[in-house]
Amino acid sequence: MIRITRVHRTVLPIEKERIAQVQEIFRQNFEELAEYAEKIPDLLENPIKYGYTTVLLVSETSLGRVTGFSLFIIFANVRSAVLDFIAVRRDIRGGGTGSVLYEATRDYLKEMNCLGLYLEALPDDATVVKDAAILKENQQRLRFYESYGVRPIINTAYETPIDDSAAPHLLYDALDRNSPLRRSQCRAVIRTILIKKYSHLVSAEYIEQVAGSVTDDPVKIREPKYIKKELPPSQNYRDRLEKTFLMVCGSAHEVHHVHERGYVERPARVKAIQATLQKTTLFESIQPRHFGQEHILAVHDADFVRYLKAVCLKLHSTRPVYPYVFPIRRPERRPHDLAVRAGYYCIDTFTPLDHNAYNAAKSAVDVALTSAQHILTGRRLAYALCRPPGHHAERKSFGGFCYFNNAAIAAQFLSRHGNVATLDLDFHHGNGTQEIFYGRNDVLTVSIHGHPNVAYPYFSGFADEVGQDAGKGYNINYCLQENAGAEKYLATLEKALGQIRKFVPMFLVVSLGFDTMKGDPTGSFALMPEAMKKIGIALALMNLPTLVVQEGGYSLRNLKTGSTAMFNGFADVVRQKVIANQTVKDKK
Repeated sequence: MIRITRVHRTVLPIEKERIAQVQEIFRQNFEELAEYAEKIPDLLENPIKYGYTTVLLVSETSLGRVTGFSLFIIFANVRSAVLDFIAVRRDIRGGGTGSVLYEATRDYLKEMNCLGLYLEALPDDATVVKDAAILKENQQRLRFYESYGVRPIINTAYETPIDDSAAPHLLYDALDRNSPLRRSQCRAVIRTILIKKYSHLVSAEYIEQVAGSVTDDPVKIREPKYIKKELPPSQNYRDRLEKTFLMVCGSAHEVHHVHERGYVERPARVKAIQATLQKTTLFESIQPRHFGQEHILAVHDADFVRYLKAVCLKLHSTRPVYPYVFPIRRPERRPHDLAVRAGYYCIDTFTPLDHNAYNAAKSAVDVALTSAQHILTGRRLAYALCRPPGHHAERKSFGGFCYFNNAAIAAQFLSRHGNVATLDLDFHHGNGTQEIFYGRNDVLTVSIHGHPNVAYPYFSGFADEVGQDAGKGYNINYCLQENAGAEKYLATLEKALGQIRKFVPMFLVVSLGFDTMKGDPTGSFALMPEAMKKIGIALALMNLPTLVVQEGGYSLRNLKTGSTAMFNGFADVVRQKVIANQTVKDKK
């Protein structure tokens, strides 16, 4: 089975390994351009420098061996792409790897709503190419593209040589669009290609001469030369092209269902988000895998974990137990009865314990860790649709509907590979995440939340809480007053993201709560879907591997509209509808 993956950056070990294999394949196939292989990492990392976005797709085996690649450029100003290079390992014969890569490239660009794909191919005319071996290779290449209905544009000066070498044809792939290629669009694309790729070789006069030579409207395409009969529809390889977004969600959380009036942390929350996001087709959805308890113990105190497991498994009544006695936390004075002892480990009176709470909390950890693991494989965004939430759970205590701190456990897991920034966007301060990382400088904790004078948890989240010891300066709280609207919130978000940029993390972990939206029963902010979309855009423009962990949000309507808006905003950046380099220029 051939799997196609996009390489987004050059930071993670797996990304570096994939790029190294791509460079090896490049040198095998393009010996005369071997130095270009060294440029590939810079092309991926610095779109502003080059003025376009470079996309790298790789085909690989289940063991991680890269078998081929497609490297193409997206020019946002003309909503079109140019296939720069496509190649397969020399030791691979048959198997259709080249076809899979080309199909995946087309599918990717169709998802980006590109108007067309352009590519250059050397001429297949014996009067121009005298070397028989080169002529045969050129003919095979043009035959391959013609099998997809992709043929050279004719009646233009694009093939005007700029040196002694034969100039290439410019081929056009309509990406299954039925409308013909218009003259104005073709001229704009040619001008962009020549300026962005060849301005160091040709003059401005040459560029205008070639662009102006397109006079046919619609533009004329060469008649089929190799494939005379009509072809059946091309095979769709979309199931092999790994989606940019991953959503991890299990069903184990459903056992934790507190049937009491007013208890808003319910299974319907996950179902509402999951059903809504599936309609967007943005996500690949998978089930979580099981992880060992050592990951929980890396964040939470062993005594607390043992207690939570023991008390939950011993409770068989249909009525949940709520903490109601809060003893001073002295180990020698803990209540003997496990149910009564709940207050020793809890920070409030409304987070229940029942027979299923531990198992549900453990399953939420598995969701977060599965998502984090996929971030390490190079996924651009992974959404851990966790329930119960986790950001109020401290090292030795639970509360706020939270038992284990899913985001902190995932951040700890990622921190073994590089610095992590956590950004808490729930209405309520993530006291647990702050407490767990308060003395560390490898995990930056940033939170935007309702002021603790008026919002839960009341005792944590003040602006003067900045970290301690090695972590001093690595904890940042932005406290907003009640009824904060979009303008204030988004301005604060920009400040928070500025702090994260200064930290230069390898990963971004977002604790996402939709209780910031207007009408949530537990929050008082007034954000609407439009603001949630802008939040998604801002997060995507950070250009970091991003793990989003679900926290609060208790209005089902807001969960649906908010999640759709935020992830569509994130996707707009990935799809080039919002251009990172243009945004930076505008801010300047």
